[in-house]
Amino acid sequence: MFWKFDLHTSSHIDQLLDREDVTLRELMEEDDVLQECKAQNRRLLLFLSQDHCMQELVSLITTEPPADLEERSRFKFPNVACELLTSDVSIINDKLGGDESLLEMLYHFLEQDPPLNPLLASFFSKTIGNLIARKTEQVITFLKKKEGFIGLVLKHIDASAMMDLLLRLISCVEPAPLRQDVLHWLNEERLVQRLTELIHAGKDEERQSNASQTLCDIIRLSRDQASQMQENVEADPLLAVLESQESVAGLLKNMFEGERSEASIVNGTQVLLTLLETRRSGLEGLMDLYSQGYERSYTVNSSILNAIEPHLKDFQQLLQDPPKKSAILTTFGLLDQPLGNARLHVARLVAALLQTNAPNICQELCNLATMDLLLDLFFKYSWNNFLHFQVELCVASILNHPSSEERPDGTSDPQTSIHGALVAHLFQKCRLLQRILDAWEENDRIQADGGTRRGNMGHLTRIANMVVQNLEKGPVQTQISDLIRELPEDCRGRWESFVDETLRETNRRNTVELVSPSHQIPGRYSTAEIQQMTASFVDQFGFNDEEFTAFEACCKERIRQFDDAEEEEDIWDDKEINYATQCFVSSPGPGWTANFRDSGETAASQTSPGWESSAGSAAETQTGWANFTEFHLHRHESFLQTALVTVFIGTRCSVLSSWFPTVQRQIPGAALLWKRAAVMSINKPNKTTRRAVSLTSPLWSADPVQLTNTCS
Repeated sequence: MFWKFDLHTSSHIDQLLDREDVTLRELMEEDDVLQECKAQNRRLLLFLSQDHCMQELVSLITTEPPADLEERSRFKFPNVACELLTSDVSIINDKLGGDESLLEMLYHFLEQDPPLNPLLASFFSKTIGNLIARKTEQVITFLKKKEGFIGLVLKHIDASAMMDLLLRLISCVEPAPLRQDVLHWLNEERLVQRLTELIHAGKDEERQSNASQTLCDIIRLSRDQASQMQENVEADPLLAVLESQESVAGLLKNMFEGERSEASIVNGTQVLLTLLETRRSGLEGLMDLYSQGYERSYTVNSSILNAIEPHLKDFQQLLQDPPKKSAILTTFGLLDQPLGNARLHVARLVAALLQTNAPNICQELCNLATMDLLLDLFFKYSWNNFLHFQVELCVASILNHPSSEERPDGTSDPQTSIHGALVAHLFQKCRLLQRILDAWEENDRIQADGGTRRGNMGHLTRIANMVVQNLEKGPVQTQISDLIRELPEDCRGRWESFVDETLRETNRRNTVELVSPSHQIPGRYSTAEIQQMTASFVDQFGFNDEEFTAFEACCKERIRQFDDAEEEEDIWDDKEINYATQCFVSSPGPGWTANFRDSGETAASQTSPGWESSAGSAAETQTGWANFTEFHLHRHESFLQTALVTVFIGTRCSVLSSWFPTVQRQIPGAALLWKRAAVMSINKPNKTTRRAVSLTSPLWSADPVQLTNTCS
């Protein structure tokens, strides 16, 4: 059915706009107001762009709603107002970015006393950020006129929305010359230095955390954008300041000045770790770092390392005397004096410093015996896998560095010489092999007494395998061999026995075979890698022909009785179908027959159909009667005929043989119907149907040929 009118339904927004006294609140009550706005509803956009409407929208996102309103609807209108202002419609962007009075209303939001409402702060940040991307020149010019803009943003840095606003200023300004101008302006406002000053023990933890995260994001964004630009482009001034020795030294001074707090140490170390990053953070960067020999995508600025070196002793002191923490009840017992986030970050910093391979850093860490202290913590906190992984990275950094080699003039490279001293320190002073053996034996005793396997055994296994691999083939292979030979004889014997027996068995248990040896691909696939790529390679590649011979012979033997010389015929081809007319007479018998008389009454009689092929008895048939038994047989006939062909295409005969007795019990006359279905299938002669009839003929004890002659 079609309507003769237009199917387009007018929006309720248009009906409201027809009223002269319609208000903005009434329109914002409508669920589809935002959809109509983004759909460029002309009348709605003209209404919203009026001065009083724009002022009300800005006021909604910058003014705290009354506290007596229901919490569910308190921020409904501010949320809708923010979505309308940031709907990326040109007429609204032009009005908001070009009207300085509206920008003043937005800026006035920053002049409030902290703390800001976090939801309103997010509305403000989203609106200003949209204007920075769409009306860049107008907004940047306006913000530059405000001398205290950066100070106001930092005053409210405890709100994460202010952090997002700063990042939009750095990353969302286009084109490149204008972006460079903004970066110079932010640098003149001393943005980096002011953020660094917030990472101090005397500041609020939330402000410290957001300031640290902002600095980390600035570093990553600046490096990403610098890698995408041409070499002749001017350097990022903010990144240059962050990587300067003066800036890093100021950050470290704030971290260790006065009473040491875990918040300032953790947040400051986060910035240092970001400065030491040599590739993008995340799982991919971590896997590349661990598996590709610590190759660097760029070199860490030496000024960063020079600023960190004098404070390594302060980090060492943190490992020995961390900020006090209360005991923690864990699943394995009471943990008095937990490791803490501060010491974990120091371990991360040491791992990052070792990966730089800086000679002065390696020498200072060797002098301070930092690795010895980290190994003590490794075995003390046996359930802290975060620490175990960092210690494993430290050992990997030491063992994967090139060994000391002499120069042509007979002297050795100072960098490799110092690193060789660090390797010797790891095996001699830190007693790495003895600790591995002692910890393994202690774990075996604990498990023998019914205890639980220690949580650091997995990382300890990896460290032991790392030593064995570098002993067999590695940059410090010779040095490790010499150091092991210098061990006491009993310790050396324990190590060799451990490697040959315990470690090998552990590796065997830890190795997961994706394919069982008994199910490996046989033949030439298993030796494909060692075959010569000759002209006959393709013909020779694959399984051996002998492997198919037995199967083919078996198949031919089984189907030989069904083979013939006739061409195979597609059973699904469309063919002309002829039907023969036959008359059947229903004879009385046990059964129930319904007689529908004209009067609507019914009568029941005990009758049962009997089938006769005599056409002369057709006159005896009765009309106006519904025989349900006959209907029941006809209903299943087509099903059985279909099943006869279908089953033998994809099913073994044994399945059909076991299924037929069940069908015969449930469907009266199934045997006769099965014969008729078989005959109809024989009318399409092919191997499939003849095979089906020949295999199912024992079901009714009839020869297929006789069956055909009888029923046709």
